[in-house]
Parts: sequence; C-alpha cells; structure tokens
Amino acid sequence: MQNKKQARLRRAAKTRARIAGQKIIRLSVNRTNCHIYAQIISACGGKVLATASTVEAEVKKDVTNGGNKAAASVIGKLIAERAKAAGVETVAFDRSGFHYHGRVKALAEAARENGLKF
Repeated sequence: MQNKKQARLRRAAKTRARIAGQKIIRLSVNRTNCHIYAQIISACGGKVLATASTVEAEVKKDVTNGGNKAAASVIGKLIAERAKAAGVETVAFDRSGFHYHGRVKALAEAARENGLKF
C-alpha cells in the first residue's frame, strides 16, 4: 500500500516522462500548506526561465494567506507575465502529481487568462 506522498510522486514521474518526450517548455507547480510555487522550466529541463511564489516579498504585500485559491490566482497571473517577458508563449502544464483541483486549478486558469497556452 502506498502512502499519499508516494502516490503523488508516482503520478508526477509519469507526467514528467510524457512532457520530456514532447520536448516542450513546462510550467511546474508545487504547493505546500502555506505557499504555492510555479516555475517555467526549459525543454531540456536544465534551466529555470521564470519563477513566481507566495514567498516573494512583493507578493506577500498583496496576499495575506499564501495557501488559498486567491494566492494561487495571483501567482498564475505573475508567472504568465514573467513567462511572456522571457519569450515563452506555450508550455506543458506539470502539476507535479497534485490533483487538478482547488489551488492548482486556480493557478492554471489564471495563467491561461493572462496569455499562457497549454
């Protein structure tokens, strides 16, 4: 019997293998109870092109709680803006094994609304 973390990591490995085969830039999302993080990672997987998280000082001013849907939406908007600044339009969404629900979904929808395609 697997525990929750092992099951999530198994799902993440399967998704990352599929994305690596496509050779496309990915938007990787990680969440904890208190914060949410997003990274735009190059197709080879060796370079981070853009990043955004609720740990940053400029985001903390706007967001009182980093672990809710409102904070995830702010990060989705911010990562989309930073991706465009880095010249990235299209990405593959890597949810890191987390279910597409709640904060992960809010981040993805905010990124789509602000111009990222995936």
